[in-house]
Amino acid sequence: MFLYTVFLLSALVGDSNENDIKPNSETEHVLEGSSVTLSCNYSGLVSTLQWYRQYPRSAPQLLVMEHMPPTTPGFTLEHDKDAKRVHLKISSAEVTDSALYYCALRPTVTGNPETLYKNLPYFIHRENQPAKPSVKGWGPKISCGEQRGNDGI
Repeated sequence: MFLYTVFLLSALVGDSNENDIKPNSETEHVLEGSSVTLSCNYSGLVSTLQWYRQYPRSAPQLLVMEHMPPTTPGFTLEHDKDAKRVHLKISSAEVTDSALYYCALRPTVTGNPETLYKNLPYFIHRENQPAKPSVKGWGPKISCGEQRGNDGI
């Protein structure tokens, strides 16, 4: 079984009204092909929540923005205003989803590095070991494994 770990970075725009956004959970494990939900809690007032994905050595890519149709099939944003929580739902986790994921309180990828702050990581990482609960690390994680036969092939 292959293990994939997803880390989340929360991007927050610093301003004087104490807005903040942080991942909701520390660790989740799923098999490849299963649905995954990444969540962030926020404080303060928000206008438009977003989720971004960033591959190594690449610029962040907008996945979904509140009040807009999803830009990437299989990824949806859900906003629970009462709980002050935003979710990114991935309908079928794949190895190609290996990346950093950012939740943000408002658009942050504008070319101005002062508007992007990173808190906690969601990063997909492949390891050749059985899926098992993980409590190590800083920030939320999702592990996505592929079911293999008894001989490991």
